[in-house]
Amino acid sequence: MARSVWLRRKAASEVGDRGASRSRTQSRFAAFSGGQRGGDGVLSLNQSTMAELDEEEQFYRDTESIAFPKLDDRQLAMLEPLGSRRILQRGELLYKAGQRDIGFATILRGEVEVFELRDGQEQILATAGPRDFVGDVAMLMGTAALATARGKADESEILEVPADCLRRALVELPGVSEPIVRAFIMRRRRLKRDHEFAGLRILAEDGSRDGHQLDDFLDKNHVPHRLIDFQSEHGRALCERLHLVRRDLPALITANGLPLRRPSLREVAQVVGLLRPLAREEESEVTCDLAIVGAGPAGLGAAVYAASEGLRTVVLESYAPGGQAGSSSLIENFFGFPTGISGGELTYSAQLQAYRFGAKFSTPAQALALTLTDGEYRASLQIEGCDANLLAKCVIIATGAEYYRLEAEGRENFEGCGVYYAATALEGRLCRGSTVIVVGGGNSAGQAAMYLSEGAEKVFLVIRGDGLAKSMSSYLSRRVAAKENIEILSNTEIRKMMGGKVLEAVEMENTKTRERRTVQTPAVFSLIGARPCTAWLPPEIERDEKGFIKTGQPVAGSPAWRGRDRLPGPLETSWPGIFAAGDVRSGSVKRCAAAVGEGGTAVEGVHDVLRTYK
Repeated sequence: MARSVWLRRKAASEVGDRGASRSRTQSRFAAFSGGQRGGDGVLSLNQSTMAELDEEEQFYRDTESIAFPKLDDRQLAMLEPLGSRRILQRGELLYKAGQRDIGFATILRGEVEVFELRDGQEQILATAGPRDFVGDVAMLMGTAALATARGKADESEILEVPADCLRRALVELPGVSEPIVRAFIMRRRRLKRDHEFAGLRILAEDGSRDGHQLDDFLDKNHVPHRLIDFQSEHGRALCERLHLVRRDLPALITANGLPLRRPSLREVAQVVGLLRPLAREEESEVTCDLAIVGAGPAGLGAAVYAASEGLRTVVLESYAPGGQAGSSSLIENFFGFPTGISGGELTYSAQLQAYRFGAKFSTPAQALALTLTDGEYRASLQIEGCDANLLAKCVIIATGAEYYRLEAEGRENFEGCGVYYAATALEGRLCRGSTVIVVGGGNSAGQAAMYLSEGAEKVFLVIRGDGLAKSMSSYLSRRVAAKENIEILSNTEIRKMMGGKVLEAVEMENTKTRERRTVQTPAVFSLIGARPCTAWLPPEIERDEKGFIKTGQPVAGSPAWRGRDRLPGPLETSWPGIFAAGDVRSGSVKRCAAAVGEGGTAVEGVHDVLRTYK
């Protein structure tokens, strides 16, 4: 597959033979916008930009063969019975940007080109020839296509496989599945690193809370996008062209170039295809074998195991898959990753794995109420924004827990514009070169402090106790203590937050000496413990004094279990067929790997229940 040349040099002599060679790199996805454009549109590069460019181009060279494999005769023969051949004329569309549930297309002869519309102009992203195939993970997930594909040759012949048949093939045909799935994932990774790709764009004022929320939502759901300052030259030009004014912000410019003014998260999710309709308009009920509420590590683990074992599985997530683990910048003690892995990468891979096996996700889709019965479909879920009820034979509750809010004066004024509950790459960019504050003494706080210290000038780690030994893993606490630009402030609490539209400073107090100090900072990361997300559950689901769901032996005497010919499973709740896994469960080990294991264990319990129906 040939990629169009995007990167041009000021002059080959400026960077030597290697630079001249780079200018011929056939990869649209290898573009990098680190320099400043002169009047002739050529990049002027400094040494820093050159170093970044070297790293970027090395990444694209190293991943080229993974991202763009050619299918061999055997693989084409395996796909042929699943699809149909189609003749595509020059300019005829294969699919459009924004279209969902698009089929898989491989080119048998001719050429297909993929392009995006940028400010009214077409930009060619890639050209696919014989044995190439087009698309990325949007095909796997059924989400909206990020670009448009059309015939380039006078006449092209393609093999088109419908979306549902593709997902079945990815499960049943490993010889085809591996190269396609690896290519889809790598193409999305390359696209997200491409600073020139327009994709979805958020137009917002600098420091806008609503703009940051849209940015965060798309970032945590791994949707490629850009955040554009309303007051920048580019931002003003977009506003003028699209007739946007300040009261329209934040605005989302979709892949087809149309703006959504002040969209809700649900509207954004519908545009990008994350919010899946669970039922047709005329349906009042929709059924499944297993409903999983929450897509943190426990929910994702359950989804992978359940879907791979043939259960009709629906996953409801209120914001973004991954939970608290998905916000971890680096998990270093997860089995099988000796150098660590980011929580976002780990949980996103798990989500794609669940999609591949046929699990259905809907985001944002918050479960509002759970009604319990004794029938085959023993649970009825009422879902935000859905008129139909979801009837499930079994339910796994994996809603996890949410972080407590700091009790500091003015804190509510800076939610999303200075006060954050995760330290991801997005937040890291916001506070690069600044002094930042992390509040908390657990592993999440330690990981956040270490991650932020790589870009921040100074990190204050604020803890209420005397030290980290009791609350943080020893390897991590030693690393935090040894980091030169991290300062641990023990016996300290934040009393006041100050600023205008964004956070500018905080006032802290030493609880032993009562001494107060003011620190100038644009960001406070609050990681101070969590409460379980169980308020939506009926009283039949028993909880402990802190609100965590009780399971196993402690609920054996519950009314719903009396007279039963079996005891509750270890993760089964006070109502048969309803399970709890992960942080929401009373007595659970608050570790990512433990949550994944509980998800799998809960699925085994689900199978035990379903066998009683036969």
